[in-house]
Amino acid sequence: MLLIECPWCGPRTETEFSYGGEAGITRPLDPDALSDAEWADYLFYRANPCGAHRELWNHAHGCRRWFGVERDTLTYQIARSYPLNAAPEPDNADPVGARHASPAPERDNADPVGARHASPAPEPGGKDKTDTDDRP
Repeated sequence: MLLIECPWCGPRTETEFSYGGEAGITRPLDPDALSDAEWADYLFYRANPCGAHRELWNHAHGCRRWFGVERDTLTYQIARSYPLNAAPEPDNADPVGARHASPAPERDNADPVGARHASPAPEPGGKDKTDTDDRP
């Protein structure tokens, strides 16, 4: 079980908290101007790193405040907790700070869902690769 330190209440067990997701996600200024693929990227795609990561947590069964946590997702070790109005300490050697300071890698959004979920293309002659019927 994690022991999470609330910046206001001190260390508590993880059962008192609710996980809020990756920290540093900025809401688009004009959501109506986004394409469906860009909106899906904002809503659903996260870094999901193996290692140092900044997260949002809420002390649901305590002071009910939101705060940030720097945690290693591989070892579950928590480096620190901080109030959201306090800027995270910049550290050039910190891989978390470096990752969140740069833009997310570009993805091919030409067909973001269709290419991953499409059925196999039909073979020449009209038969589908999934077609098990051998009738002419």
